[in-house]
Amino acid sequence: DDVAVLKKLGINSYRFSINWSRILPGGTLEAGVNQQGIDFYNNLINELIANGITPFVTILHFDYPLSILDLGGFLNSNIVDYFKDYSELLFKSYGDRVKHWTTINEPEITALFNFMHGNDNTKPEPCQITKECREAYEVMHNFILCHSTTVKLYREKYQVTQGGEIGLVISIENYVPYSFSQEDKNAAKRMMDFFTILDPVVFGDYPDSMKELVKDRLPIFTEEEKTLVRGSIDFIGINYYRSFYVRHEPNKSTIAGVDNFDALAVREVLNANGESLGYLDNSTKNSVYPEGLYNVLIFLTNKYQAPKIYITENGIASGVIKNPLKDRHRKDYIAAHLNNTKYAIDAGVNVQGYFVWSAFDSFEFHRGFADKWGLIYIDFNNSLNRVEKQSARWYRWFLLGKK
Repeated sequence: DDVAVLKKLGINSYRFSINWSRILPGGTLEAGVNQQGIDFYNNLINELIANGITPFVTILHFDYPLSILDLGGFLNSNIVDYFKDYSELLFKSYGDRVKHWTTINEPEITALFNFMHGNDNTKPEPCQITKECREAYEVMHNFILCHSTTVKLYREKYQVTQGGEIGLVISIENYVPYSFSQEDKNAAKRMMDFFTILDPVVFGDYPDSMKELVKDRLPIFTEEEKTLVRGSIDFIGINYYRSFYVRHEPNKSTIAGVDNFDALAVREVLNANGESLGYLDNSTKNSVYPEGLYNVLIFLTNKYQAPKIYITENGIASGVIKNPLKDRHRKDYIAAHLNNTKYAIDAGVNVQGYFVWSAFDSFEFHRGFADKWGLIYIDFNNSLNRVEKQSARWYRWFLLGKK
């Protein structure tokens, strides 16, 4: 039924993730494969293709089996082999039809939220007080090795015969200096260095700013690993929502929220003159800066060798609106960001796709069902009926080329 809704909406590609626990309930191949899980995604992929919709598959989107967590999760270096085995099972099962793979969704978010700030983490490292975090960087390091090892496997064994591509999805924000001071300009650059994690998978190592500030808490790539991780993307997927001003903060003991302690920088909604970026969205009370998407697309193109880019997430929550079906603010948000995507393409950026977050109202890992992001409304309290919102009707008209 949901695929029929997607077809009516007029989209030609659907991004979804595969649940590791559904495929390998015990986490590893040795613990057994769940054929019902394999069949579930086979049916979904076949139904999408039958309706003219291209599957765009994420291998890991935050959640993984409890048994893997019990073994240390992404703090255990053996995770690289566990993840590679799981990924290879997916390539074998679906690679004849899936031509677009992303290994991991937003690895920097997991490391930052779960390990540096202790969010959604039952055993957080107590570095929220010391500000000398180590585990966050170990997790990030293992994410990068999981990604690059899996890419190497795919390229060597499956890419030629299956004809697909494989990349990584990052969360990205546009950072604007809080003031005209050189300190704030440097802080904005550092914030981008610490948050994007693309230097290793493009150039083979962490940026100098991270090495200088994190020091011996930052894991070191061996020469063999540098060769492995360098160039380990066919494309970059970006999830863009907001932009911030960034202010230099030399005293890391005062840094809180979700900012990286070691970057010596904090995000601000208002700049030194009390000005906000973009416009204020009345429904969510967040500032919206569509030009920020243009800016990050230009930045990625200039710094990372003009990569192929997919905008894998872009959208806005419903916020406080009386009628959930009348979401004009979402239509305005998407339209403005699509315009800036077009400007970036005209400027030479190689954008190959755009995905709204999200097609349907869904479960958000950090907010549950509290936030609604979909073009399609779902009545979670009663019938689970799917109903088009105002934004969905507009999006269909847009895809059809109507005004």
